[in-house]
Amino acid sequence: MSIFYQPHKLESYFTRGEVEMIDFSGKVALITGGGGEIGRAAAIALSKAGAKVAVVDISRELGEETVHAIKQQDGQAKYIYADVSKSEDVKNYVNKTVTEFGHIDVFINNAAWEGVVKPIVEYPDDVFDKLIGINVRGVFLGLKHVLPIMYAQNSGSIVNISSIAGHIGSPGLVAYTASKHAVLGMTKTAALEGAKLGIRVNAVCPGAVNTRMLHSLAKAKGPEAYQATMDKYETDSPDGRLAEPEEVANLVLYLSSELASHISGQSIRIDGGRVMS
Repeated sequence: MSIFYQPHKLESYFTRGEVEMIDFSGKVALITGGGGEIGRAAAIALSKAGAKVAVVDISRELGEETVHAIKQQDGQAKYIYADVSKSEDVKNYVNKTVTEFGHIDVFINNAAWEGVVKPIVEYPDDVFDKLIGINVRGVFLGLKHVLPIMYAQNSGSIVNISSIAGHIGSPGLVAYTASKHAVLGMTKTAALEGAKLGIRVNAVCPGAVNTRMLHSLAKAKGPEAYQATMDKYETDSPDGRLAEPEEVANLVLYLSSELASHISGQSIRIDGGRVMS
């Protein structure tokens, strides 16, 4: 069995035996946005490595689909509903995870929303506020309520999902870009605050990934521009293709593991070399 959940027709370096087996047996992973493509791939990867997984999503249907996929492979998982922008929902998903599984060793702070594609002067106030509530407040609340569990254990790994939009500007995506920059700031702060207590906090910054969100952003530019936009996402990457969610999951799994034991406070891009500065 490979140590990573493998994308179709893609090979991971870590399946070739050059590094020790990643083993999450006895560990508990909590993932927000676990019904989306990246969240689902990360949940399955952690489960295949032996972790019990709490899958948090605002969509019961999508969250339960992830749980079903894990159970189909003899893994242990539980779906928990939450609107990550609401403090009580976040407290609830943390408490339910601890009640069900006893502790939290890995937290993947992944839930996010793309908003709309409009220039700053036309960007709707209510959409901006909603997006910041999910993408920034949601990450903050997750950190606020998960960190005490990890502090008490003197151990834990957190991976916040940001984006290359956290490193560069993105015309038409003012709220999304602002939110992903904010995730990097929270990552650095949490890493500093948790370092003496055995907590590592890192951020993963995907480029263009073959997900519903990417296709939604392309469609927002109009039916005529959709295919050209998708083509540009591919050509903007030096390797000429989109990433697959499972490739992002490989990096998440590595950062969550003891193989990354001295890596903290970092934002690691996974974008085929698009952003190199």
